[in-house]
Amino acid sequence: MFLTISTTGAPDRPATDLGFLLHKHPDNAQVFSTSYGKAHVLYPEASAERCTAALLLEVDAVALVRRGKGKGRGGAPDAALAQYVNDRPYAASSLLAVALSSVFSSAMKGTCHARPELPGQPLPLRVEVPALPARGGADLVRALFEPLGWAVSAEPVPLDTEFPEWGDSRYVRLVLEGEQRLADALRQLYVLLPVLDDAKHYWVSSDEVDKLLRAGEGWLSDHPEQKLITSRYLSRRWSLTRQAMERLELVRLAETDDSVVEEIDNAVDEQTDTEEQPVPLAVRRRDAILTALAATRAARVLDLGCGQGQLVQALLKDTRYTEIVGVDVSMRALTIASRRLKLDRMGERQAERVTLVQGSLVYTDKRLKGYDAAVLSEVIEHLDLPRLPALEYAVFGSARPRTVIVTTPNVEYNVRWETLPAGHVRHRDHRFEWTRAEFAAWADAVAERHGYGVEFVPVGPDDPEVGPPTQMAVFTVSTGHKSATKGEKAA
Repeated sequence: MFLTISTTGAPDRPATDLGFLLHKHPDNAQVFSTSYGKAHVLYPEASAERCTAALLLEVDAVALVRRGKGKGRGGAPDAALAQYVNDRPYAASSLLAVALSSVFSSAMKGTCHARPELPGQPLPLRVEVPALPARGGADLVRALFEPLGWAVSAEPVPLDTEFPEWGDSRYVRLVLEGEQRLADALRQLYVLLPVLDDAKHYWVSSDEVDKLLRAGEGWLSDHPEQKLITSRYLSRRWSLTRQAMERLELVRLAETDDSVVEEIDNAVDEQTDTEEQPVPLAVRRRDAILTALAATRAARVLDLGCGQGQLVQALLKDTRYTEIVGVDVSMRALTIASRRLKLDRMGERQAERVTLVQGSLVYTDKRLKGYDAAVLSEVIEHLDLPRLPALEYAVFGSARPRTVIVTTPNVEYNVRWETLPAGHVRHRDHRFEWTRAEFAAWADAVAERHGYGVEFVPVGPDDPEVGPPTQMAVFTVSTGHKSATKGEKAA
């Protein structure tokens, strides 16, 4: 993977000033370690008349597969060979964009302590990328770069020079020429390389919106292809794209009005606004669980049916919890939870506190024994009623934590949901939803069979007629009680 940046000199400005801007001395060849291989910076030519800096990225295909877990272009789990044999070592992509931001971070920010006057000066630049994947062809390459002031050459690369009848590949040889500040050029490349490739080698999360807006400052808000750039850069995630587009519109309005974004986006004064905003039920439920857990003084907690890891994430923020185990039968949910928690980037001490485990809650599991507390948040209603006794024994009889917290919908409250048709459950996967009396009868019977006391806590607004939207039971093991054996249960 290769990219060069060249400039020519003038009587009052030698071309080697490029070394000051990039913070890389032309006399040195430097090597930088990245998560996916080694990045080399070298100068094929460096004179007062002309200077060229080259970035060569050597991709470690094995490291890329291990970090990516088989995701991304050419890395489908059922195409093991394609994980190692693909275009990543040769074609400019998000890997090269990340290397640019890592190796030339100061240059992208426009800082130069040795020569502070240089970053603000436009330079005659020539950027060359020998192999650039372009989903959309040469026309799209020109549509992206020409509005930014570049003279663009995007020469299609033939599939095979020996067989011209095969036509062109999706790659182009890109040459950009123009008067640009170096920081602007680097930021544009950082965004547009993965946009043209239309793929990213890493999981796109909400912080990518901030990265896009920082790199797009000064040029993206007025770009005619703004929507395409934003959508592709954010891997076509609709919610993130909408968020970015709204913020870009504020930037455009601020620039039109010759003001700053904060002055435009002033409809709500957070210090004086007294209108109470409704708190989502999921947040209320999580807060109620955290309050109940704090009262138990538990340190080692199980989140049974952890889903995408929202509760695990909240528990990690509280240092009183020394060990947190999330259990779910769905590997897809656990993968999302891992991404939410950023386990691959988490510090060693923090990572030691959390474990994600695949497992079914209707079978006993010796890995779940010995914990202070367990949470079953919105779990039981997803089981068929005949399977509830198996879950009951696996949790209360076998794992037997000191405290068990169970939440489930209150079906009586459903009449208060205007958008929920009469007789329908709240989620298509719910096998049942209980009234307060039905939940209390089940919880009392479980507590009696396994030697727990139980208290009931309303979650959400407690309607005087139909009760709260969520009902919660807090089970606490009774002192001196012995759980029934399998033989006694059968009897």
